[in-house]
Amino acid sequence: MKYKLYPSSMTADPYAWIEQSLATIQRADWYRSVQTLSDRPGATVVLAGREVINFASNDYLGLAGDERLIKAAIAAISEFGTGSTGSRLLSGHRELHRELEMAIASLKQTEDAIVFSSGYLANLGAIAAVVGKRDLILSDQYNHSSLKNGAILSGAAVIEYPHCDVVALKTQLRQQRQNYRRCLIITDSVFSMDGDLCPLLTLLEIAEEFNCMLLVDEAHATGVIGKTGAGCVEHFGCTGKQLIQIGTLSKALGSLGGYVAGSANLIDFLRNRAPTWIYTTGLSPADTAAALTAIGIVQQEPQRRMQLWRNVDYLKHLMQQHLPNLKLLPTASPILCFQLPSPADALLVSQHLKDAGIFAPAIRPPTVPTSRIRISVMATHEAEHIEELVAVLRNTN
Repeated sequence: MKYKLYPSSMTADPYAWIEQSLATIQRADWYRSVQTLSDRPGATVVLAGREVINFASNDYLGLAGDERLIKAAIAAISEFGTGSTGSRLLSGHRELHRELEMAIASLKQTEDAIVFSSGYLANLGAIAAVVGKRDLILSDQYNHSSLKNGAILSGAAVIEYPHCDVVALKTQLRQQRQNYRRCLIITDSVFSMDGDLCPLLTLLEIAEEFNCMLLVDEAHATGVIGKTGAGCVEHFGCTGKQLIQIGTLSKALGSLGGYVAGSANLIDFLRNRAPTWIYTTGLSPADTAAALTAIGIVQQEPQRRMQLWRNVDYLKHLMQQHLPNLKLLPTASPILCFQLPSPADALLVSQHLKDAGIFAPAIRPPTVPTSRIRISVMATHEAEHIEELVAVLRNTN
C-alpha cells in the first residue's frame, strides 16, 4: 500500500499553519481579542481606563455586582474554601449544591435538577447522555455552539433545520424518524445573537407526534422571561410538560455554572451517565452560593424583571421614533441586534460607539451568518443611558 507524502512533510514546521490561519482570520475581519474591564459589573463599566455605558453584558438583572451575591460568595468561601476539590461523586459534593438544585427545580417547577460547572458542559453532557450512534438529532440552524457540539459529541446523526422552520422540521422527521431508535429535537429558547424566541408550543406538538424528546436551552431566558422568571417554558404555558430544560447560572443569575431541569428519572440518569458532570470538579462554593442567592432575588423581587422590560420597551420606542432605517432583527427579549453589510462595517460602528462612550460589541461570522451590533439591555440601565445610546446611533447613521 502506497502512502502519499507531501513534498516538505519531513522538514516543514508542523505548527506553521497556525500563523497562516491567523493571517486569514485577520484578512476577513474575523479576528478577535479580549477587552479588559477593570471594575465591578454594572450598567456602566471601566473599559481601558474609561467609563462607558455597558450594552455588552448578559447580566440582564444587574445581579453580578449585587452586594448580596458577593456576601453569599464570601461566606461560602469562608465555610467551604475556594474549590470543591473533586467531582460531585467523589469529594466535590456539598449540601450547598443540593440546595441550589432544589431551588432551580422549584423555579422551573420540575421534579428535580442537576447543576454542572458551566452551561456549556450542561449541554455537552446532557445531549451526549440521552442519545447515541443509533439515534437522530434535529437541531435549529442558529443554535448555540454548545448545543451543536453536544450533538457532535453524542455520535448521533445530526440534521440542521432552517431557523425556527417547523415545516422543514416536520418534513425531515417524516423522512427520517423511522430510521432511528431515539430522536432528540434541540433548540435555544432565546437565540442569543438574534433575540427571537423558538416556537416552543409547536415544537412540543411535533415532538409528541413523532415520538421525540425535546431539549430547550433557557440560557438567555432564565430569570428574564415568564411571569416568575422561569423562562420561555413558563412564558408559553408549558410548565409541567415532558421536556429537557437546560440553563445557565452565568447570565441573569450573575454567577457561573449550568443546570438541567426535568423529571426525577432524567436527573438520576444524568448523574450516572453525563460525562461532563461525572468527570468534572463540582461547581465552586462561591459560585454555588451566589447563584442560590440570585434565584431567591428573582423570586422575591419581580420589580427588577419588570424594570428590565420597561427599559427594553423604552429602547424599542426610541429606536422606532429616531432610527426608522435601522435594520433591527425581530426580537422578544432584552437582546436587540441590527445588521450591517460586512464585518468591517460592524467593527467601525462598534468602534464609533466605544469612542462615544457606548460599549456594544460587533458580532461577526462565523458566530453569526451576517455581521451585526448586539445590544443587551439591563434592569439597571437608567433612562439617560438608553437615550445616550440612541443619540450616538443617530450620529453614526
